[in-house]
Amino acid sequence: MSPSKASEIVNPANAGTSFPVFVIDDDASIRKALTRLIKSAGYDVTTFASAREFLDCQRPDEKPGCLLLDVRMPGLSGLDLQAELQNVNASLPIVFMTGYGDIPMSVKAMKAGAVDFIEKPFDQEAILSAVQAALDRAGGGDNGDGQAIKARLGTLSERERQVLDGLIAGHPNKTIAYDLGISPRTVEVYRANLMTKMTANSLSDLVRMAMQAGILGETAKRGR
Repeated sequence: MSPSKASEIVNPANAGTSFPVFVIDDDASIRKALTRLIKSAGYDVTTFASAREFLDCQRPDEKPGCLLLDVRMPGLSGLDLQAELQNVNASLPIVFMTGYGDIPMSVKAMKAGAVDFIEKPFDQEAILSAVQAALDRAGGGDNGDGQAIKARLGTLSERERQVLDGLIAGHPNKTIAYDLGISPRTVEVYRANLMTKMTANSLSDLVRMAMQAGILGETAKRGR
């Protein structure tokens, strides 16, 4: 993505603020790529190779900002760091990154307050949009569109809602198909339809929407 393209995605109210973006990933090439991308969008970036390095170098409660955080790292994992920050009442919004597509982990992270959950290899626009949302939260902005999400949920058919429940619970298409007594191909059709109706680009979008609409725990319970 070119710097000019990146700048189109950024909320001008956020770019150039003093709110930093902390990138924590044990892969040096990913830290370098994210630094270039996020700086091109006008944000200040500081990178760390581990969660422990971040804790040793930063006061998490010092000032607003956000974390772009890898889930799986040697030593403290991303989820471990999230728990550590909660223990000290640090309110840094977190965008998780993972190469594993672990939806139950996504549910756990977002129930604990994560802003978003991005799968690797990540889309650059998705990263910048998630960072913007996290910094909105850091600055006291309100991203809550729970009512609009509930309205979109109301457009789902009963079967689409059942497939949604299964996806949020972390079940693969084959398991959802078995539970509902339909074919995996039919599940794919319902999945595509509900993603369109919910205007979701990924499973992490669906988890975030369920959280914002206040149905995350309820949906996960039904999907078990």
